[in-house]
Amino acid sequence: MPTTHTLDVPGAALAYDIHGPAPSDSGPPPLMMIGQPMDAGGFTTLASYFPERTVVTYDPRGLGRSTRSDGVKENDPVQQAEDVHGIIDALGVGPIEMFASSGGAVTALALVTAHPDDLTTLVAHEPPLIDVLPDAAQARAAQDAFQAVYHEKGSGSGMAAFIAMTAWQGEFTDEYAAQPPPDPAQFGMTADDDGSRDDPLLSGVSNAVTDYRPDVDALNAAPTRVVIAVGIESQNTFTGRAAVATAALLGQEATVFPSHHGGFMGGEYGWGGEPEAFAAKLHDVLGDAPTE
Repeated sequence: MPTTHTLDVPGAALAYDIHGPAPSDSGPPPLMMIGQPMDAGGFTTLASYFPERTVVTYDPRGLGRSTRSDGVKENDPVQQAEDVHGIIDALGVGPIEMFASSGGAVTALALVTAHPDDLTTLVAHEPPLIDVLPDAAQARAAQDAFQAVYHEKGSGSGMAAFIAMTAWQGEFTDEYAAQPPPDPAQFGMTADDDGSRDDPLLSGVSNAVTDYRPDVDALNAAPTRVVIAVGIESQNTFTGRAAVATAALLGQEATVFPSHHGGFMGGEYGWGGEPEAFAAKLHDVLGDAPTE
């Protein structure tokens, strides 16, 4: 079972978990897995495929078990990078390796920019960066549209619109913009509105994540090996296209992983992928052999 720790940082108390052996200067470096707005719970299955490694997971400030006292609701990847830096420092055995997915991948890019000596290798899986896309204006309009549905009709309708946006294949066209919002029932959800408007994925409080602009010069100058990853099934969706475009900015091709945007997950949130194959690919990219 993982051990849970709490780190106090300015404006927040961060909960993080250490799976497997305790951090040590001998053996492979710790492997940290981060997401956003997903918390540590989403990495339970993936972490289980690294029993020989010290695996560290955490809940971003204000999410899951991590509390915030700064009076702010926005999720800022630059601030979150400082939080992650604090946890790495607390481990006392840096530099480490990192697998970061979705908004966590954006935080990780900000971490390498601000603290280039924290990581030896970063595998950044499908960072949802709008401005790297050729259709950035249309992508931002698509984001604005699902947020507007959420604020007007609530979580079921907002999530249905979000799913439609993230599943769209290719650039966002006039055809996409002309579509009416989907019925939540298409995705097995209710249209009932509970009145809440604080969802970190739908409300707009995480727009700083999708608005983040990677510092290409800083990333290329860092000693960290940065690997941009994309799911084979999601290469033509918003997050997959953003990954491919980010990789191109860094002068590389995106490394293809099995499955989709959530391909590393088991049944944590009912949207599993191919975690065993995903973990094998991650082992390969990190250059270590999985324990049988």
